[in-house]
Amino acid sequence: MEISLRRLRAAFAVDRRVLTLAFARMADGIGNSFLIVVIPLYVTSDVVTGATFGLSESVIIGGILSLFGFLNSSFQPFTGRLSDRTGRRKAFILIGLAGLAMTNVAYVFADTYQLLVLIRGLQGVSVAFIVPASIALVNELATTADRGGNMGVYNTFRLVGFGAGPVAAGAVVNAGPYAVPSIAGFLPAGFTIDGFDAAFFVAAITAAISYVLVTILISDPESTRENAGAELSIDVWDDSGSNVFDPIFTLGVATLFLATTIGLFATIQPQINDHLGQGSTWFGLQFAAFIVAQVLLQTPVGRACDRYGRRPFIVLGMVFLIPTTLVQGFIGTSEMMFLARLLQGVAGAMVFAPSLALAGDLAGAGESGSKLSVLTMAFGFGIAVGPLASGLLIGYGFRWPFVFGAVIATLGALLVFTQVEETLETAASLPGTGS
Repeated sequence: MEISLRRLRAAFAVDRRVLTLAFARMADGIGNSFLIVVIPLYVTSDVVTGATFGLSESVIIGGILSLFGFLNSSFQPFTGRLSDRTGRRKAFILIGLAGLAMTNVAYVFADTYQLLVLIRGLQGVSVAFIVPASIALVNELATTADRGGNMGVYNTFRLVGFGAGPVAAGAVVNAGPYAVPSIAGFLPAGFTIDGFDAAFFVAAITAAISYVLVTILISDPESTRENAGAELSIDVWDDSGSNVFDPIFTLGVATLFLATTIGLFATIQPQINDHLGQGSTWFGLQFAAFIVAQVLLQTPVGRACDRYGRRPFIVLGMVFLIPTTLVQGFIGTSEMMFLARLLQGVAGAMVFAPSLALAGDLAGAGESGSKLSVLTMAFGFGIAVGPLASGLLIGYGFRWPFVFGAVIATLGALLVFTQVEETLETAASLPGTGS
């Protein structure tokens, strides 16, 4: 394991702790993304019963998926600030991973909509401990010269897990039930678990693996403890007077819009499959296509923004997001939807790492958790708003969720273009030229 980590560290040129943290987030990402596919199938199965209060299945699914994001995002400013004040990142990550593992197991016992809502809500709170602390730790282990590359590597491995989960989830559910070897005095002969329970156990195991990796290989940098307790605030307006909005706040809004466009896809799986005449396998591939582009481009884009600047990538990415989102509402074949999702992923890759790097450049000592939580909070809210919006808009026609996504992507591009300035003083003006 240590030899493998050394080789990967040399290949990606990042701190060992960044690489370990990326591996840990990859593991829990597999389990968490399992649920994006499994929960809609679980809700529509015969296992879950109870009052629906007159709501359709698509709205219920959207509500359950969105609750995770709403609670996750709502708690992130508090957990991020608290980790800044205490100077402890590792402890917060471990608290969140422990909660994630336990709630994944709890799904096995959930047979009503109310229990699903409760468990998904607790998961949102758990992940709120993980995200701000982990991204702050990556930021503190980086410098201005390599921050984009570090953010790119971290996001690459995290998204490998997030992309692999949906592809595997459908297969795990469909291949059940699974025979479990008899254990004397504990499990009787012939004991089986169905596909849903197997998927929940896989999600729990991946969270446990992440917990072990962080426990053994992660430590807080000394500078984090030294700067603990700094006075922190989140600005909305630009105090310098050169722009209307604070640049970190602006990046948060753009991230909200980007994440919302991403989240539009998951809730309307039945409608997409019906519209394209496809099965769940094609949907899983289309869902993962966005992540594939992220995995391939996060690290090179992150390193490129260390050389050529953060702002050009963010602006171009937000502009490219507009057509790649809109076209999904007018596509008629599975292959073209896969391509559209892949190109949408290219747009997202141009925004993610550069935005985090730019916000990290602006964050002062001891402020990483609070400042970067603006972006991670916004991303979580977007992932929550997207499924809810598509669940409501799909009733007006297949194209309308994607039209909505294109509109907010346009607003995000305008905000970034007018309100965000470059932070990298030595950025090269053109690829292949000197500074």
